[in-house]
Amino acid sequence: MKSIGKILGLTFLGLLLIVIGLGFALTHLFDPNDYKDEIQQLARDKANLELKLNGDIGWSLFPWLGLELTDATLASAATPDKPFADLRLLGFSVRVLPLLRKEVQMSDIRIDGLNLTLQRDDKGHGNWEQIGKPAKTSDAAATSPADTASAEPTAQAPAERSDTPLKLDIDSLTVSNSRIDYHDARSGKQFGAEGIELTTGAIREGASIPLKLTAYLAANQPLLRAKTNLQTQLRFDRALKRYQLEDLKLSGEVSGEPLKGKTLTFATEGQLLLDQAAQIAEWTGLKLSANQLRALGELKLRNLDQAAQLEGNLSVAQVNLREFLTGVGVELPPMRDATSLGQFELSSRLAGSPNSLAFNDLALKLDGSSLSGSLAISDFAKQALRVQLKGDTFNVDRYLPPQDKDASAGVARKNEVKQAVAAAGKNGNSELPSTPSQQAWSDKPMLPLEQLRKLDVQADLSFGQLTLSKLPIESAKLQATGKDGVLNLQELRGDLYGGEFSAKAQLDARPAIPLLTAQKRISRIPVEKLLEAQGEKPPVKGLLDLNADIRTQGNSQKAWIDALNGKADFSLSDGALLDANLEQQLCQGIATLNRKSLSSEPRGKDTPFEELHGSLTFHNGVASNPDLKARLPGLAVSGDGDVDLRVLGMDYRVGITLEGDQRAMPDPACQVNQRYVDIEWPLRCRGPLELGAKACRLDKDGMTKVASKLAGSKLEEKIEEKLGDKVSPELKEALKGLFKR
Repeated sequence: MKSIGKILGLTFLGLLLIVIGLGFALTHLFDPNDYKDEIQQLARDKANLELKLNGDIGWSLFPWLGLELTDATLASAATPDKPFADLRLLGFSVRVLPLLRKEVQMSDIRIDGLNLTLQRDDKGHGNWEQIGKPAKTSDAAATSPADTASAEPTAQAPAERSDTPLKLDIDSLTVSNSRIDYHDARSGKQFGAEGIELTTGAIREGASIPLKLTAYLAANQPLLRAKTNLQTQLRFDRALKRYQLEDLKLSGEVSGEPLKGKTLTFATEGQLLLDQAAQIAEWTGLKLSANQLRALGELKLRNLDQAAQLEGNLSVAQVNLREFLTGVGVELPPMRDATSLGQFELSSRLAGSPNSLAFNDLALKLDGSSLSGSLAISDFAKQALRVQLKGDTFNVDRYLPPQDKDASAGVARKNEVKQAVAAAGKNGNSELPSTPSQQAWSDKPMLPLEQLRKLDVQADLSFGQLTLSKLPIESAKLQATGKDGVLNLQELRGDLYGGEFSAKAQLDARPAIPLLTAQKRISRIPVEKLLEAQGEKPPVKGLLDLNADIRTQGNSQKAWIDALNGKADFSLSDGALLDANLEQQLCQGIATLNRKSLSSEPRGKDTPFEELHGSLTFHNGVASNPDLKARLPGLAVSGDGDVDLRVLGMDYRVGITLEGDQRAMPDPACQVNQRYVDIEWPLRCRGPLELGAKACRLDKDGMTKVASKLAGSKLEEKIEEKLGDKVSPELKEALKGLFKR
């Protein structure tokens, strides 16, 4: 038995020596460079590939089947003069015996100097599309049915082969000094990756494969350049169709046109999974940094083979959003508060599809305000925005454009008002002011009409306190929609200074000159607070009730006022005319008629009133008020006049019926004689609205009529006193009528 074993051992040793000898003879006596033409023709026939081997072919046979190609180019057989790839070096080796077991055991694969140029022509055809397909022969059409029949078993033969995949076992893969370029002639887009450096560890299915990749990326639409660095562990299972990137770390820098010359430094980490069998993709443990922005989250895609559905969550740590946006080239519009957008923080659940993205359960903090709700783009193509937010406080004024303090119309009018105030005197005892003539409104465009015409929005907002135009609105609620150029403010309401208001409005931006309509209701809001919030000194105070229905057109303050039409009803209660003792002026008039002097100093600087109401009709910026009524202590007032909103001026004729000094100890000079009862005393009010009651003076023309009436009343008293019962009543009436005439 020992001799038989010895014989068998010697036999196998001899066979091994023969195989080694044959391998040595093949590698030294057989030169593959002699068969370049045959190799190139084989590539042309089997793969429709034009292969040019300009360098030498190096090879080894056993136990490794090694191959090394240098200076090679590849092109489609249809365009052999337009290579899409050239290669400086390709080297690899494969163990021979494992190939018999469908196992690919390779040593290092080395690729150096690969230049891959992919092009798609103006008809959408790529220069790589025919690669791998057998070349068409001219006699294919002449193949006889018999030949076709005989070829069928051969065509079906691959289906009978085993589906067992090759088992990969590669020590490493190295790609260096390589680049890839892509150009689409139809769209003009170009993409490129250069300086590609790729290294891996041992590549074995089911095991973690260390992988490092660096590259410089570029695109032309828009112009972008990026430097990327990737480190991860790759794991795959072809049978289960699962592919994972474990401990992913991707970092780099991006610059280009969208960043306006700025640079974005980014880094991201996490675990990535693609499960083709379940049609899901996941990114867990997501960490992202972009300049000073930091974010955490998880993302999951379902139904990859259909319309993929996104779900996940995202949290953004507090960041100075203004600095971040400026650092990535976003030009923010000027805002009234230069520190706005200084604090931003967000957390939300994500949901989306290929054409939508929603932030649900949104918790947002912005500049000290906290908001919650949802924010969604329901259609990317239509830029359809859906907003439903609830907040504690929010100051809209901080984000509005700065006020133009140097507008020429405003400066000119302010100078005019200053002159009128100075001329009016402390007690309003000067001549009647003139009607203002300077325009009070700016003609600068107010609304971005082109953007509004494209807007598709549905908004539902509510705030504990909303600051708008410096007004602190409590329990504010806003509902608005916009689509196809028509914007509807369905509801805007809130509480203000103890009162409340509501409004509805519509903006039709479809015409070249946009149309606006609005309905407003104000209930018991202190009017002086409204004026003080706008930086104006109020001429009057009181609780305002207002109902208005107005319409206008244009896209500037001036255009809106010039085209203002509509109507309104107003009422002001528990108020006063400020810095104008109208009662004192009237007492002075009574004293003059009584031919006496007032014995006391003015009792106050304001004129209180119990109620003031009337109606307004707007016509091209002028508000007509034919039925002004007011009740003051000891006075009843009626008026008829206009308010020219274009210049913020007024012109009124006011009639006052006196009761005189009603105090317990009245001024004798201001006592109303019985003959003054039912006498309407005339005032004329004219000038800038800011003057308030300081713009009012006794109407001299009207006073002449009053004096004539009083003189007639005096004569009537004398007739009654002298005649008594001496003449008939008919005669006395005739005499009174004569003197009246």
